[in-house]
Amino acid sequence: MEFRPCIDIHNGQVKQIVGSSLVDQNDQAKENFVAAKGADYYAALYRENGIKGGHIILLNPASSDYYEATKAQALKALAAYPGGLQIGGGVNAANAMEYLKAGASHVIVTSYVFQDGHINMEHLKEMYDAVGKEHLVLDLSCRMKDGRYYIVTDRWQKFTDEVVCDETLDMLMEYCDEFLIHAVDVEGKSQGIERTLVEQLGKWCGRPGKIPVTYAGGVHCYEDIDLLKELGKGRIHVTIGSALDLFGGNLAFQEILNRIN
Repeated sequence: MEFRPCIDIHNGQVKQIVGSSLVDQNDQAKENFVAAKGADYYAALYRENGIKGGHIILLNPASSDYYEATKAQALKALAAYPGGLQIGGGVNAANAMEYLKAGASHVIVTSYVFQDGHINMEHLKEMYDAVGKEHLVLDLSCRMKDGRYYIVTDRWQKFTDEVVCDETLDMLMEYCDEFLIHAVDVEGKSQGIERTLVEQLGKWCGRPGKIPVTYAGGVHCYEDIDLLKELGKGRIHVTIGSALDLFGGNLAFQEILNRIN
């Protein structure tokens, strides 16, 4: 189990938001925290502490008036920690190399691969050809519907017909280096982790030859971390956002490093 830090950028600022509140219209989201410091500050902090594998997420679509400001913050973060951070949000086969050349270790993709409710195999293969398996992370962030976890796209606003299950994970892992999975229904709410999802992922990760999985969503106390470690059999990495003291929460950054890494 490793701690994978995050830098979420919305309307040109580092923020922590309630994931299910994000909408493109008027660039709105319910905010838990708005940082006074830029994305490069957090990237430098993660670099100084030797933490790799964290992710930068651009939360504005390319059509937003704020997109360029959000992207500029992201590029500053990559420059502050070359090779140490992943980046996602509007990534596709045409622009992926720009981010790798700017210093990203991996690009994170959701909406480009999951389109019209299904996996777009042509786009998945394009991403694979563009950056290689070793630089590709697939974001399988999901929400519960009818007792199953469905992948959601377009900044978590649209349900697909694709279910997070062993068969889906087994197929997709042939094309990528890691999965990033936000439990969107609990993201930013500090109400505890999505236990059923973590148990499911822990069982999958425990089988031979599987790729890393990073989980995000709901962690709000140290006991949540212990529970995640237990349910995930120590194989699932964790992201902590709103609950972290860096973002106005109660969990001490240094204590997290002591407990996890």
